[in-house]
Amino acid sequence: MDYDTPRKSEDDGTAGSLEELQARDPVERWAPLDEEDVTAADAFELPGADLSGEELTVVVVPQQADEFVCTHCFLVHHRSQLASDAAGQLVCTECAA
Repeated sequence: MDYDTPRKSEDDGTAGSLEELQARDPVERWAPLDEEDVTAADAFELPGADLSGEELTVVVVPQQADEFVCTHCFLVHHRSQLASDAAGQLVCTECAA
């Protein structure tokens, strides 16, 4: 008996090969959906979920003189978070770590 080979029993519930998995009916791999659950989920609405009538007002402030855009994460950071400025590649301290 070779102790290095994995043991395979009939009751472990795993398929032996890719061909066996592909031969299975795709419907039998999933649990059947209860029609009651589907209709209950469709009827459920989160409070404030309908934002179609809302108008968003956001003031966009241009980049300040003491800020930079990290070339790795593309976020705007304060100059105090500048880790390296090698060859014009501004990198923040979080991305440099």
